[in-house]
Amino acid sequence: MSVVVAVALAGHGLIPALGGFTPVFESVLPWIGLAVPLLLAAAAMARSTTAVAAALVPGLVWAVMFGSTLFRTPPGGPSDLAVGTVNVGVRNSTSGEAVRAIAKDLDVLAAQELTKGGPAAKQLNKMFRYHYPVSTVGLWSRYPITETRPLDVGLGWPRALRAVVTTPKGQVTVYVMHLASARPGHTTSRDASLARARKLIDADSSKRILLLGDLNTATTDRGMNGLTPPLTDAQSAAGDGFGFTWPAEFPITRPDHILFKGMTATKAGVAPATGSDHRAAIASLRL
Repeated sequence: MSVVVAVALAGHGLIPALGGFTPVFESVLPWIGLAVPLLLAAAAMARSTTAVAAALVPGLVWAVMFGSTLFRTPPGGPSDLAVGTVNVGVRNSTSGEAVRAIAKDLDVLAAQELTKGGPAAKQLNKMFRYHYPVSTVGLWSRYPITETRPLDVGLGWPRALRAVVTTPKGQVTVYVMHLASARPGHTTSRDASLARARKLIDADSSKRILLLGDLNTATTDRGMNGLTPPLTDAQSAAGDGFGFTWPAEFPITRPDHILFKGMTATKAGVAPATGSDHRAAIASLRL
């Protein structure tokens, strides 16, 4: 069992995506480490030093893979842009309250699963001077938004957008995306939308790029390899811990992301979103 756990951790990238199992498995990959104390307990009951040594092997593998995440210290320092993204929940009648609490200290906020004229959009329109909604996604900013256009990330309808936000320190090209869902046996659409997102980023020559949204892809999912690089994950660069955002009651994975290029992340984390099944991802960036 120790060998199985160690191989599953270290070699997860070699497991074929059979029936969509792999994205789900990789989404909860850090939690596989919980097998280690169970193996150590079994070894202790067996009074076997060999079994104890074997049980420590997957523990060592886990520590190499994820140990730095638990003890990472955010770099801190001055920042120029506070950003966030939240899936407000399409059936969330309290989404206005959710975004009000999240957005109060932000310069830019992206939202997904919006309803036209719903409480979230109404609240954000009061808080931000500039906004650009497209279908069920939207971007709100304290700074001017220009060069706006809707985007189709392979879903057959626009569930993403591109815009340029002009900050006091310069322009930032912002993408907001809500990619297709990944469920056991149904990952083709998600993978196609990930590939489309990568093509959009590769074709963009902007000096600074910010990608916000519910990408339906965990940080540990191999699908993220298509976006990081060329982009950098704010949580991995400047976050405290794993930054899980879903499900809100007891988060076990992170499908909500803040990815960037041409800037420096100084701080990253999560914030509660009233009534939503997601928590919000937030970050501070230095231009």
